[in-house]
Amino acid sequence: MNDTVLKGQVALVTGASRGIGRATAMALAARGAHVVLTARTQGALEEADDAIRAIGGTATLLPLDLIREADQMDAIGPSLVERFGRLDILVHAAGHLARLTPAAHIVPKDWSDSLAVNATAAWRLIRTCDPPLRAAPAGRALFLTDGQADQAYWGLYGAAKAAAAHLVGCWAAEVARTPLRVALLDPGPVNTKLRSFAFPGENPASIRQPESVGEAIAALVADGDIAQGATIRI
Repeated sequence: MNDTVLKGQVALVTGASRGIGRATAMALAARGAHVVLTARTQGALEEADDAIRAIGGTATLLPLDLIREADQMDAIGPSLVERFGRLDILVHAAGHLARLTPAAHIVPKDWSDSLAVNATAAWRLIRTCDPPLRAAPAGRALFLTDGQADQAYWGLYGAAKAAAAHLVGCWAAEVARTPLRVALLDPGPVNTKLRSFAFPGENPASIRQPESVGEAIAALVADGDIAQGATIRI
C-alpha cells in the first residue's frame, strides 16, 4: 500500500476491468479507498480484484453491461449507501468505440451502443450517485473525456462524448455551492484497447500507459483540488 489518505472512503469506478479504469481502481485502493468495480466481464473483474487484494486493498465487484443492463444502474447509489453508508468518489472511465466511419454511414446499433456507454451511462450515474456524493464530506466525481474526437470519422464517438461533457458541465454548475467537486478528465493518448482499435499501427510503447493515468487520477482525488466543471488534462 502506498498510503492511507483515502482510508474509509468508498470509490465507484466504471470500466474497471482493464485499461484506465483498472489502473485507477488500483491506485485508489493503494491509497486506502474501498473500490467498487463495475465492468461487463466477470472474469476480468475478478482478476482486477485479485490484483487489488495483492497490494492489500479491498474491492467489491459489480458486473454490469452498460448497454444491455443500463436500467440496473439506477440502483447503484442506494445500494452503496445501504451496504457502506457512503459514496465519496466516482470515476466514470468506461468508454465504447463502435467504429470509425463517415457520419452518413453511422448505423442505428452503433449509434445506440455508443450513446449508451459514453453518454447515457453518465446521465444514469449522475442520477443515482448525486445524493450520496452530495452527502459526502468532500465528494468527487470525474468523467473521462476525449479532446481528440472532434475530427473526421469520429462523429459517433465524439457526439456521445460531447453530450456527456455538456451534461457533466451542467451538473457541476448545479452543485457548485456544495462540497461536491465535478470535472472532466482528458488524459490524451493512452495505451488502451479502445486506442489500439482506433490506431492499430501505433506503437503502444510510444504513448502513455494506463498505470500513469491511474496514478494521476488517484493523486488528484486524494489532493481534492479539483476545479469545478473544468476539463482537467492529466
